[in-house]
Amino acid sequence: MKRFFKHAFIFSSLLILSACDKGFEEMNVNPNASTTVVPEYMFTKALLDAVSVNYAGSAYLTIGGAMQQTATYKEVPAAGDKYFNETQSYGSWDAYATAVIEIKKVIEGVSSNPNDINKLSIARIWQVLIFHRLTDLYGDIPYTAAGLASDSQSYTPSYDVQADIYNDLLKELEESALALDASFPSFGNGDLIYGGNITRWKKFAYSLMLRLGMRLTKVAPDLAEEWVRKAIAGGVITNDNELARIQYVDGSQVAQRNFIATALLNTDYLNPQAVDNIEGGKLAKTFIDHLQNTHDPRLNAIAVVWVRNATGTYVADTTSSIQKGMPNAAFNSFPADFATYSEPHPNTILRFDAPHLVLTNAEMNLLLTEAAIRGWYDGDPAQTYEIAVRAGMSQWALFGQDGEISRDRVDYYLKQHPYNAAGSMEEQLELIYTQLWVSLFLQDEYEIFANWRRTGYPRLTPTNYPGNLTGGTIPRRFVVPLTEESYNRENYMEAMQRQGGTNALTSRVWWDVAN
Repeated sequence: MKRFFKHAFIFSSLLILSACDKGFEEMNVNPNASTTVVPEYMFTKALLDAVSVNYAGSAYLTIGGAMQQTATYKEVPAAGDKYFNETQSYGSWDAYATAVIEIKKVIEGVSSNPNDINKLSIARIWQVLIFHRLTDLYGDIPYTAAGLASDSQSYTPSYDVQADIYNDLLKELEESALALDASFPSFGNGDLIYGGNITRWKKFAYSLMLRLGMRLTKVAPDLAEEWVRKAIAGGVITNDNELARIQYVDGSQVAQRNFIATALLNTDYLNPQAVDNIEGGKLAKTFIDHLQNTHDPRLNAIAVVWVRNATGTYVADTTSSIQKGMPNAAFNSFPADFATYSEPHPNTILRFDAPHLVLTNAEMNLLLTEAAIRGWYDGDPAQTYEIAVRAGMSQWALFGQDGEISRDRVDYYLKQHPYNAAGSMEEQLELIYTQLWVSLFLQDEYEIFANWRRTGYPRLTPTNYPGNLTGGTIPRRFVVPLTEESYNRENYMEAMQRQGGTNALTSRVWWDVAN
């Protein structure tokens, strides 16, 4: 693991360019940099950069606050808490400068050799994850022309229509899944998720297909059903052994450490004994109240309050009754009881060697539950829902001993909160996606945000902080960086006109049909 983290950065240089043309070319060549792409190492880099890009700004401050899982009393970082700052959403566009270019180079490097069919297919599958996240956040984006500047010298890529992007992403998943062949080599140890296991990657591809197919339920229901059925027939991730994760290590290099822990410790939770913290953040009241009111055992794996013991030493107390979430957009100055609000658990979430869950069986079983109640899957929704809940709790054991939840506590939770098979479609969807809101906490805020926009669940009450940018409504989309208007104006303006003429937190992507 450490060796490949190191190599991913040693070989991350894509091309060595001459800095001048007056006979000094050789002097400008770095003897310690690779002049060619090594696909195995570049693939590792593309994995790491795709999941970590702008985590603090997008997932933690913007989506975490908007989905009322985190809160802050300060204004500057209140992108999602007070809808007060759109610039935090710009940073996810940085994927174009990192993960997009990297995966394009991998695909280019493995496309010519028929024996590399598995490497090519896996790279195409990972490219789908990168682009589906970008288009879900921004809507119409550069897609077919993206990441080609180093070859074509074209620095003003056109924007593709999101409906067309989705059609191509689904096609890419189908073709890549069918092309995987266990008789050929794969990325091996360069694959930080599955170690080159072809069977697992096939399930990953069909799982992404299920996710994307379900995204279309309101805007293109017939297309949604078609792709959901294909995904289920192909076989999706349904148990703990198939879960897709990157296992980080607590090493001397920052790149080896879990990026979520790193981001949170660098912002709000570095010193639990401090009176204040950098971004003024805590866990949110809506989230903590839900966990407490439902007696969800994950509360003890997620949240702590720092208290002094008899010797005067601060300790992380996980007692359920003392957990307290900070209200969203409630303060504009330091609250006197700031220290009494819940923070992320230091021995689970804030571990540098914690895993990152890329795609979970909890999410897939929840999507299968929806597919079942829509009549697109023959499974029992009560059964897939129970499997999802158990998976969403058992995954915390991956974060260390303090994340382990006993079977008895899970059984009790399910007994108190059984699946509502007799409920209406909306009542069942609310149950499913409130559960997803908890299951994907901090691991995939992007999916929480996307499913909330698609379904309206969980039910959240918007804040209306003075001077907010949305008129007191929860943000619906990320804002494309203003640099695009300066450097790629024609294509940018054309895309904005297609999407209602605005580039704002309140505008909607194609599949986000008004409820």
